[in-house]
This record gives sequence, C-alpha cells and structure tokens, in this order.
Amino acid sequence: MGIRQLLFHNEISPGQKISCRDLSQKLNMSPTPIIQALKFLEFQDLVRHEHNRGYYAQPISLQEVEEVYELREIIEVSLLSKTIEKMNKKATKRLDRALNAYLDSAQKLYADFGTSGVLFNDELLKDMEFHLTLADLSESHSHIKILRNLFDLLYLKYRGSILFATLMGGIDIQHRAIFDAVVRKDLKAAEEALRGHISGVKKHVLEGLRKKLREKNGLIF
Repeated sequence: MGIRQLLFHNEISPGQKISCRDLSQKLNMSPTPIIQALKFLEFQDLVRHEHNRGYYAQPISLQEVEEVYELREIIEVSLLSKTIEKMNKKATKRLDRALNAYLDSAQKLYADFGTSGVLFNDELLKDMEFHLTLADLSESHSHIKILRNLFDLLYLKYRGSILFATLMGGIDIQHRAIFDAVVRKDLKAAEEALRGHISGVKKHVLEGLRKKLREKNGLIF
C-alpha cells in the first residue's frame, strides 16, 4: 500500500527505475517485503522487472489508456440494468453519499486549485468511489473486481496528475445526471449519461497525454 501511494501521488514517475533501497528508507522496511510487494505489483502490470537491472515503473501507453476506458464503458454500462433493478431507499442513500462526497471534493478543488495536489487526488478518489458504488449496487462481483483492476491501472500506473494534467469541467453535472437517471430508474437515460461521461473523459485524457508526450519529446516549445 505504501508503494501504491507513491505511484498514485506520482512520487515514482512513469519509466523511472525503482530503487529498493530508497523504498526501504521511505517505508521504514527491510528489502525483503519491498521486493515481495514489487513482485505482486508486477503481476498487476503496475511495474516491470528487467533481468539484472531491477524494477521500473511502467511507461505511458496511449493504446492501453484508450483500451481501459473502452473496457470501463462496456462494463459499467452493462451493469446499469442490474443496479436499477436493485435500487431501493438504502441503495439510493448509498449512491447519494458517494455523489455528495465527490461534489464536496470537487467544490474544494475549484476553490483551492493551485495550492495543493492533495485536493486534486482526493477528487479522483471520490470520482472512482462514485463509479464503483454505482457498479457495486449491481452485486455483480466478478465484473466489479475487473473494474477495480482497471481503476488501478489508470490511477496507479498512469497517475491522476498525469491523466488529468488540466481540469475537465462538467463532471459534477454529469455525475448528477447519471444519479438522477438511475434513481428514477430510467435505464436508457442512465446508459446515455454514463456512456457520454466516460467517452468525454477518455477524449480529454488522451488529448492531455498526447500533448504531454509531444512536450516531452521537444515538439512543443
């Protein structure tokens, strides 16, 4: 979990060589659990191991990011019908809490943007929790497990600060539209709102990543 936090906060950059000694010092642990943790993260494709060279953070792949968002859209939209079937007062309250947690985080971000990266990361986590709550209400456990792995790829392998180099407006309105459609059990409207939301975020993220890669390669001055 300590290494996951370092990845999420971009303290380990994409493509960077990972020093087991540095991790041992930062996490106050011996090298053995550090190496075991890196092996587990390698299995999750969050880091890679090169023979006789050590561990590295995975580099950015535009194709993988695009594929992850496409899979997210397929899975999340497909679960909506089951979620709507199970919507009751308890489920509505749970989804409402997740929505308001995101809205509160987004409001703080808009007020304090530029003073701290913590709020930005908090908004990303609350966004993820809203989507996972929406999916979890379907009680489709295998799908939800896959969805959690997809969020790991996005937020740990590619880092929120890299994926969202610029703010994307309107997500709060989109989340509200998804919530309202689900609560009134309008499947068609919910599918359209969720599909449009994920597609829009994907487009924004890919445009930002392409720009960042061009800047890194010296094509923009």
